[in-house]
This record gives sequence, C-alpha cells and structure tokens, in this order.
Amino acid sequence: MRFHPIAAALVVGFASIVGAQNSVAKRPIRVGDMYRVKNVNDPQISPDGKWVAYTVTSTDSAKDRSDTDVWMASWDGSQTIQVTSSPDGESNPRWSPDGRYLSFISSRQAGKGGQLWLLDRRGGEAKRVTELKTGIRDYEWSPDGKRLALVMSDAAPDADSTNKKPKPIVIDRLHFKSDAGGYLDSTHTHIYLFDIETRQSTNLVPGLYDEGEPTWSPDGKRIAFESKRAPGDLDRSNNSDVFVIEARAGATPKQLTTFDGPDGGPFAWSPDGSLLAYLRGSEAKFSAYNEDRLAIVPVTGGTPRILTESLDRPVSSPQFTADGKSIVFAYTDDRARYLGRIPLAGGSVEKLVDGRRVLGAYSMTPDGKIAVLNGAANAPNEVFALENGALRQLSHVNDAWAKEVQLATTEDISFKTKDGNEAHGLLVKPIGYAAGQKYPLLLRIHGGPNGQDQHSFSLERELFAANGYAVLNVNYRGSNGRGEKYQQAIFADWGNKEVVDLLAGVDYVVSMGVADPDRLGIGGWSYGGILTDYTIATTSRFKAAISGAGSALQLSMYGSDQYIYQYEHELGAPWKSQDLWIKLSYPFFHADRISTPTLFMGGDKDFNVPVIGGEQMYEALRSLNVPAQLIVYPNQHHGLSLPSFNYDRLQRYVAWYDRFLKNAPIQAGTVRR
Repeated sequence: MRFHPIAAALVVGFASIVGAQNSVAKRPIRVGDMYRVKNVNDPQISPDGKWVAYTVTSTDSAKDRSDTDVWMASWDGSQTIQVTSSPDGESNPRWSPDGRYLSFISSRQAGKGGQLWLLDRRGGEAKRVTELKTGIRDYEWSPDGKRLALVMSDAAPDADSTNKKPKPIVIDRLHFKSDAGGYLDSTHTHIYLFDIETRQSTNLVPGLYDEGEPTWSPDGKRIAFESKRAPGDLDRSNNSDVFVIEARAGATPKQLTTFDGPDGGPFAWSPDGSLLAYLRGSEAKFSAYNEDRLAIVPVTGGTPRILTESLDRPVSSPQFTADGKSIVFAYTDDRARYLGRIPLAGGSVEKLVDGRRVLGAYSMTPDGKIAVLNGAANAPNEVFALENGALRQLSHVNDAWAKEVQLATTEDISFKTKDGNEAHGLLVKPIGYAAGQKYPLLLRIHGGPNGQDQHSFSLERELFAANGYAVLNVNYRGSNGRGEKYQQAIFADWGNKEVVDLLAGVDYVVSMGVADPDRLGIGGWSYGGILTDYTIATTSRFKAAISGAGSALQLSMYGSDQYIYQYEHELGAPWKSQDLWIKLSYPFFHADRISTPTLFMGGDKDFNVPVIGGEQMYEALRSLNVPAQLIVYPNQHHGLSLPSFNYDRLQRYVAWYDRFLKNAPIQAGTVRR
C-alpha cells in the first residue's frame, strides 16, 4: 500500500458535499452505524497557517479492525486531502518548523512498535527515518528542524533473543501490572535526541527514572520534561516534577517544582523563553480525583504561580499567545469543554467560544490561528477553525452519514438530592418523543469516577433512543467539571453519595412525566459498572441492569488490578482498615438483597477492573436464582478493541433491556441493525 503524495491526492471541496439527501427521510441509528461513524482527532496547523493535518479512524467490519490515516484540510476549507492510506495506521502528525515535512508515527514495516516517517510536501512517498528497537511513544521537532525529541521505553532485556520459548515472568515491583501493558518489568521511559541527518539517537536523561512530555525552548537550547523522582520506591509515590535540561548529551537536569503531587506537562514556553507553563495537580493522595490547574514558573527557578485557582476546573494543553501576555488552554466545565484565555498577570478566564459543545484537541500558530476539534451531542467531532469567537468547519468526514440519520434530542437537567446536593445531568429523549407519554428509562452511568457525561456525540445513547428508550446520564459526586471538592466528595466513601445522586436523577425524570417508573433500566462500564452493582444492591426498582467491567467484592481487587497506590492512600491496606473494605464491598456481601436481572460483561485480559469482579457477582446472583448472564470477551482489555466485540456488546445491551423492559425475546429483541 502506498502513502499517497500530496501532489497525487484527491481534492474534495465544499461543492462536492451537496444537499441532495435533504429530501430523503432520515432513519434512526442502528448498531451497524458504528462502522460508518469515523473518529476525527489530533488537528495540527501548519507553520504558515494554510493547512491543518488531522487523523481519521475508520472501522472495517470485514477485517474486524480499525485503521487510522492522516488527512489535511486547507485553512479556507476549500480542499481536503488524504495523505496516507497504509493498512497499518498512522498517528501523531506533526509539521516540521519550516513546513516542508509532515511527520507521523506508523507501524508499517516497523516490526517493533511505531517508527517515524517523513512526507516531503513537495511530492514523493513518505520515508521511514527511524529504525529503533522500541516504538516511539511521542516526539517533538526542534525549532531548527534538525533534531527530534523522542519518548521511548528501554528495550526489554530479552528483546533481541531468538529463543521463542516462553520465560517465567519475574516481578519485583509494588505496582506490577497495568491494563494493556500487562505485567510490568523494571524498564523505563526516556527522552532521546534524534538527529535527522545522521539518523543517530542519544539518551538525553539516562537513569532509573521515567521521563515524558519533552518540549523544546524557543531557541532550541533546552528541553522541559516531567519526571517522577521521589526518594525510595517510586511505585509508592504520586509525585512528579518539572525539569529543564540543556539539549545535549551529558547535561544535568534542573528541577523547577517541588509540590507534593503531580506537576507535569504538556508544557508551553513563553516566547522569550523565561517562563514555563505547566499543569499542577491535586494533593498526592487524591490520585483518583485529580484536578489539574494552570501554573507558571520561571525557567531560572523561583516560586510557581497558579493562574486558574479561581476557575476550579480541570485544565489542559496550555499555549502562550505571541505577545507572551496571555495563555490559551482547554478546560472542562459542567457537561461541556471549552477553550479559554487568561492574562499572565492574572484575572478572569475569557471563554473563546460558548455553547453546549465539547472542544477537544487544538493547535495554534504564533499569530493566533486556532484549529480545534468540535463536537456536540448531535454531531461527531470534526476539525474547525476558531476565529473571533466563531467556529468554521474545515473537515467533513461524517457529514454524509449525518444527513442520513435521525438523532435524538439531548437536554440539560439539574435537580436536588435528598441530602441537599445539586446534581446535573443529561436527558436524551427517544426518537419520536411525544409529550405526555411515558417511556422506559435507562440510567447509564459514566466511568472514572472523575469523568463526566457531556455534550459530545454518543452512538450508544443514540442507539438506545432509536430503540424507544429515554436515556439519563447523571454527573454524580466524584465527577469532574464541577470543582475539586465535588470530585473529592466520595474519597474513601464509594457507593454512597453517588447512588443518592443517581436515584435522585431517576426520581426527577419520573416527576417530569418522561419516564415510566415501572420500566427502569440501569448500566455502565468500569466505575459505571461498579455503581450499577452498588445501586441494585440498594434498591429493587430497576427491572434490568448491565454491569460492564465492574466489581463489588472490593477486597478481591487488592493485588488483582492496577490501583495499588490509590488503595493504600485512600482506603488503607486491608489488614489496617478491614471494616472499611468490607463496607465498600456491600453489593457482594448483600447480594441477597438484589432482585434485578443483571448482565455482567468484561474482557479476560482486563487489568484495570479484572473480569473476576463480574464473575463473582454473576455467581452470587445465579446462586440466588436471580436471572443473570456473564459475557467474557477473549483477549480483550478494559476497552474492547475488536470492532466485532463492540458490535456484539451494543446488540446485547439493547436485547437485554428489551427482554426485561419490553418483554421481548432475548435473542430476537428489537435491536436496529
């Protein structure tokens, strides 16, 4: 498969996307639409501001795999070009500082992880420029375009071994496993300097620590990075700090921060190179409820200053404006996500564009042009230009599909709980909703817990609405977007306040006359599955439940999953706080209170929330003669990677709810395919 040079690419203009389908009646969403909707991501604006590169991920049902390619759109929106078409996938598109090259990471011909490729914009095919033993995790061009800072892991001791016999896994770490990473060894991640001309790489910061987020200074002489360098066992620490080092072998890093908690990137240098913008997290023990703030620190050393203390929202991706007087950044805020700008001298945050939307990754030129991902509840992400407070669409990847389908109405709701909390959520009304009619309601719970349900496109929500369900999402205490105290309210108190908030949301939608109180379903994945278990052990009002990648006997998670730091700093070791561990395991120890038919699901390679959590609850309900089913997806981690398994999961979701809320046969159902 060739990488298509730009000179030979197919150019598609706005004129080719016509309104011929407007007269055709729109259809409801069906499960098969997961193969039609494409994921747009990672916009990168060229140095001259004339082009925006981005990635498009599509799903192939026949090959049962996803593939990511690099595309480009012109700034005026008149041209769209597919840059690559390798079946192996490409990611991390970045422009060389002079705009001559477009680089990206691809596993094509690599063998061991992704390698760096360069595409000369003047024409020709992309060329592989690295042949490294381990794959590249991230990279950044030096300002002069002669070098790259690469983030790579050490090669495993037996990486070059020709002996194919399996070897024992030797473990000597406290934190010894991670989802998708498997069992962890003692290798580290370092920053390497890679010379474009000589193709030679040099470890910039060798040693027994991990480094990441390399960011070049404007003059190309220094690199900022983050590293975890606490004394003693690093697995027992949630502290990381900001360092600066000269961009040469043998240089000594200079530590800029000392906060006891996470300080790190992504970073931004001020135009004059005197200041570094970074992210300061919450106190170390709140690892599961972290809220990043925007901070700045003098590069020569000094006292850091928090710029967004009064905002009290999680921030990311800082970028200095050209005059060095302000910083642009992204932040999450109560079911939405925005870009903001704050003066370096301090003051209030200026929201760059308003509306109930979710702005994702963005890229900005020195003269202030911004390309950003923009999505909404009724629109998948696309690349937009942000100009003077207005958004102008540049990519049109999902336009044709969106014209075919009928999408549901999503609205904000707010309500009080019995203990006085004000909770916020989203209500999706079913297709064909008629006021005065009561519908089966699905309470679908987000994971995290420190995520949020927001005004972004959700195929799952739309599928439920297309099958006649109202869908409720509640941002319970523990969710982000409502401030640090709201997130930390459930610290060492799981399954309590969250359940209060969830049930209050159901009561509110019932009081609106939308939900039929006799046809209530519940479900979620990860912490959403955990909260499903907590809720059905609290009330019998739900007639169907789906607990995906959840757990209830929390004691059994100690040593089984990847959260050892959180457990020991939030709950305490089980032999020190046995009563608390048992209290938080109440869905299992009170399984005899559960009467809700429940579908349990999980991946057998999940080290995030191991499938044993679902297996235990499934066994308990079967022992109690409560209708239950267990679905185990082989060779899958916490997030299912095989498209066919995701397809299967969506089908089972609707069929299970149909069986118990609509009295439909479990195999037939009414799933739109």
